[in-house]
Amino acid sequence: MNYIGISNDNLEKVAKKLNELLSSYSVYYQNLRSFHWHVKGRDFFDIHELFESLYNDAKLKIDEIAERILTINHKPLGSMTDYLVDSSIKEAKDVLPAEEMAKVILTNHKILISQMREVLEIAGEVKDEGTVDVVSGFLSHLEKESWILNAWTERKGSKA
Repeated sequence: MNYIGISNDNLEKVAKKLNELLSSYSVYYQNLRSFHWHVKGRDFFDIHELFESLYNDAKLKIDEIAERILTINHKPLGSMTDYLVDSSIKEAKDVLPAEEMAKVILTNHKILISQMREVLEIAGEVKDEGTVDVVSGFLSHLEKESWILNAWTERKGSKA
């Protein structure tokens, strides 16, 4: 039953973009976990806590994206193999200096922000306000997190 009131063809386009975002978020999440485990140095406490906060947030976003795909009556991807194929974010090396980790995460943010805007464009075109509502909240939050992380990198003298 189509309880959303938008054609399945249109919802399929939205679901495809949401699955791409889901995949990228899943690889981003694992990058954060790995960095959280491997960060060292004088800034350990700052960056360790920041990565933990970011991966906890990403975990929630991953669930919300998957549930939105289900809500529009499509199937979310669920395997790391699928995520690695569909993701625009690549796996990061797990042992890097903290400044390099921050730069990788900011690059991941740039990709996620771009993908969110693509989802918003497609969802807006088909009048899928539910998806627009979910993703626009993610976008403003990630932009703020990026600003905070970028400010930290500037403090370190290595602007990303």
